[in-house]
Amino acid sequence: MTTTAPSTAAAAAAAAAAPATGGSRTWFVTGASRGLGRAFAEAALAAGDRVAAVARTTAALDELAAAHPGRVLPLTADVTDRAAAFAAVAAAAEHFGRLDVVVNNAGTLSAGMVEEFTEAEARAQMDVNFFGALWVSQAAMPVLRARGGGHVVQISSIGGLAGFPSTGLYSASKFALEGMSEALAMEGAAFGVKVSIVQPGGYWTDLYTSMRTTTPLAAYAPLRAELERQWAEGSVDSEPRLAAEALLALVDAEEPPLRLLLGSTAYDLAFDVAERRRATWAGWERVSRAAEKAVPPPA
Repeated sequence: MTTTAPSTAAAAAAAAAAPATGGSRTWFVTGASRGLGRAFAEAALAAGDRVAAVARTTAALDELAAAHPGRVLPLTADVTDRAAAFAAVAAAAEHFGRLDVVVNNAGTLSAGMVEEFTEAEARAQMDVNFFGALWVSQAAMPVLRARGGGHVVQISSIGGLAGFPSTGLYSASKFALEGMSEALAMEGAAFGVKVSIVQPGGYWTDLYTSMRTTTPLAAYAPLRAELERQWAEGSVDSEPRLAAEALLALVDAEEPPLRLLLGSTAYDLAFDVAERRRATWAGWERVSRAAEKAVPPPA
């Protein structure tokens, strides 16, 4: 359903004043109609919580809402539209009386070499993966601040650990998300609002089947062939249910981490990337330190 929502300020006041219903939490999950978002919504409902399930089209959520009467609020919204994101958050807060867990899961994958991206393709990748999460985070903060707590969970990716050939713009969107979220975590801490960045490896969703691709340049054909060979040999994908179980453990924790890796592939890569960076920094320490020397301000 599409809703007409009150202002964020009004929703924040309502959320602060309203008591929790039955002691369960209220979740706000974007991209909830399929993939990881659907698994997150189902896990929250199985735990006895309530879910504002956000998607561009909500027909796929009808069955979920029917199976959990009164505990699912389908909301039609395109999170790349800032006004729509704010309206959806306000509608959820007004409907349930509070928000506890906000999961920015909506995302897309655009594949192509960096050189191949048009301006429109590059902006579209950033619009969903970064700006969509930014708008929802901005809309949620007044509501969470008003009640003195809550948890914002940003679904990043293994692509947020490092850039790879053909997923450079995807990684760029996740790097931007993570940088913003680190700052948000420090800003929200003063109000009891927690922020976590989740970095999943591969899961059986439609991320790859629905991805957009650039118009390929012939110069990259050999690299593409090598990448296809590597993916055929080394792809590891898991059930979304396992990611949802990890997410529940995260939001149940009294002191949730800023970052949570999902899967051995992501875990091992994170350590490999960190070790290679440390080695590079150490090898260039002399040059790095020589580039800094305090001097008086220019006249």
